[in-house]
Amino acid sequence: MSLLPYLPFARPTLDEDTIAGVAEVLRSGWITTGPQVKNFEAALSHYLDGRPVRALNSATSALEVALQLCGIGPGAEVITPSQTFFAAPNMIAKVGATPVFVDVELISRNLDFDAVERAITPHTRAIMPTHFAGLPVDMDRLYAIARQHRLRVIEDAALAIGSSWRGRRIGSFGDLTVFSFHPNKNMTAIEGGALVVNDATEAREVEMLRFHGITRLSDGARDVTFPGGKFNLPDVNARIGSGQLARLDAFNARRRELVAEYFRLFPTTPSCLLPHPGYPGDEAGHSWNLFAPLLPLDRMTIDRQQFRAALEARGIGTGISYEAAHLTTLFRRYGHHEGELPNTERIARETVTLPLFPAMTYADVERVCQAVGEVLADGSLQ
Repeated sequence: MSLLPYLPFARPTLDEDTIAGVAEVLRSGWITTGPQVKNFEAALSHYLDGRPVRALNSATSALEVALQLCGIGPGAEVITPSQTFFAAPNMIAKVGATPVFVDVELISRNLDFDAVERAITPHTRAIMPTHFAGLPVDMDRLYAIARQHRLRVIEDAALAIGSSWRGRRIGSFGDLTVFSFHPNKNMTAIEGGALVVNDATEAREVEMLRFHGITRLSDGARDVTFPGGKFNLPDVNARIGSGQLARLDAFNARRRELVAEYFRLFPTTPSCLLPHPGYPGDEAGHSWNLFAPLLPLDRMTIDRQQFRAALEARGIGTGISYEAAHLTTLFRRYGHHEGELPNTERIARETVTLPLFPAMTYADVERVCQAVGEVLADGSLQ
């Protein structure tokens, strides 16, 4: 049992100004969607070079609304990685479309675009890439494929707020982009998400889709034009999001500093497969939501569960990012099975998420690396 403080794999950083701001919102009497949401949306839009942004109560609901905005439903196919959180394929299935899973590159964990091109059929309506761990996919190739085949793009940027491609922030260009403000993301609103759209017409449609499908008639009465959900973000959450957004670039810079220390100190015997370090010359484009190496299980006498338990006993939390979505019970019903996506399945078996959040110190990184080294040494084949 460790005598040191417990080190979780993720933790939000909340300042006193934001905490005081929440109290102000509570005292105002307006705690559901209102002026704070408008302020938050305006700040996000400014951060993303003026593109329209609408806030929702989660990235999951933003993905669902994005699919509805694109008119995607039964009979449509959406290409997506299986190496992603379950929200993306779940929402594709929820709207009645078929998720078409393709493999990822082993190091970047991002979509293999050769596989994407092979997966396109006459039924394909969109590509939904995940910017894994904050590393952008190849945006040039993504949008070249989308233009060639006249496909919509819904970027799952839940892990990538503040990331950039060739100096342009993810969400500041392209088609539709979804962000998450869950507590384990680079900025939080407790819960929440955002959808970046192309123009005012799409923004108005999102407003309808996120709130019961309601539209206003000329006399002020309400009409319903679509069976929409209730996905609006409360003002309390928006006030937290605004405070976090003001510090986002500093948060991400700190994450990059901590990751540099991980790369410097990470044990090499037996060696793990470390994550992609960022594109040469554009390392600052990686926002580093996660640090998730692959364990050398073929050279170990312990399994991943035992590895995680050994770190937990040392007061260090871990996660799994991510399981293979195509091998879940839900998507096995679509006919998926082991062996389809070799890189995805290897990642799902071997990945482990280690602590990474802005309030960590270099000593925390050293502690994690030392603990990982001890466990690997104790559990390695001699």
